[in-house]
Amino acid sequence: MRFVTAEKDNTIFIGIVDENLQKVVNLQLAEELMTGKTTIPKDLIECIELEEEFLHKIEELNKLGKEFQSNQYIYDLDDVKLHAPIPRPKKNVFCVGKNYAEHAIELGSAEDIPEHVMLFTKAPTTVVGHNEVVLNHKDITSQLDYEGELAVVIGKKGRAIKEEEALDYVFGYTIINDITARDLQSRHKQFFLGKSLDTTCPMGPYITHKSLIPNPNKLQVVTKVNEEIRQNGNTEQFIFPVETVISVISQGMTLEPGDIIATGTPAGVGKGFKPPRFLKGGDVVEISVEGLGTLRNVIEE
Repeated sequence: MRFVTAEKDNTIFIGIVDENLQKVVNLQLAEELMTGKTTIPKDLIECIELEEEFLHKIEELNKLGKEFQSNQYIYDLDDVKLHAPIPRPKKNVFCVGKNYAEHAIELGSAEDIPEHVMLFTKAPTTVVGHNEVVLNHKDITSQLDYEGELAVVIGKKGRAIKEEEALDYVFGYTIINDITARDLQSRHKQFFLGKSLDTTCPMGPYITHKSLIPNPNKLQVVTKVNEEIRQNGNTEQFIFPVETVISVISQGMTLEPGDIIATGTPAGVGKGFKPPRFLKGGDVVEISVEGLGTLRNVIEE
């Protein structure tokens, strides 16, 4: 299943996208029409917090839908606006830095390859959805850069999670563009300001349930700028696989349903070119992750 937060006719709803990526089911409307009641939350984090109960509700609706005569709760995907699947995370987005050796080298040298998981965060106000405009912030930065990444969405509460059990705590996966103001990052000697400008965490287009992604550590990640391939990596190149990242974060900190972890970016970022190739107004950035679709955004003119 692929979950979205979407909008049609000024109504925001939680939906499921079909296998052909052509149709989307409005879950709240489907439940109301089929059962006469609405118990499915209108917030995807609240849905995820229900864990198996949420998935069971969907299974029941699927059974009822086979005999239900109306399809008014099904829309063409092109006719709805997709928001970020989790439009406003409850916490900062967790981000892993330098999780691909070649990326660490392109921004420094082999000495910059980390021995331990390197973490920073992005503020919740950075999040925007598929096809939304990313502000250029040209009044404070001239070095806006892209970073295509696989992101993990946590599905249940846990602390001191063992690596061998880590994927049990995952709800699903999505795509994040960890847009970064390199000059701010360098000036402040840390990542938070340069990573947390408004609109600099595009996310989506949907959350793919973990049942469709058997191995998150073997997925192709491709970033294009104006249709030119800039990044072409695979999560099998991770220094720290998803299980390790989840375990490390959770050792003294409780992970909760809806928490988001961006797992790091492959080589090919704008700063890594000589000379650097930073984003400009009007640039179209498309990030594709195997099995997760394509996240597209335009930089403000």
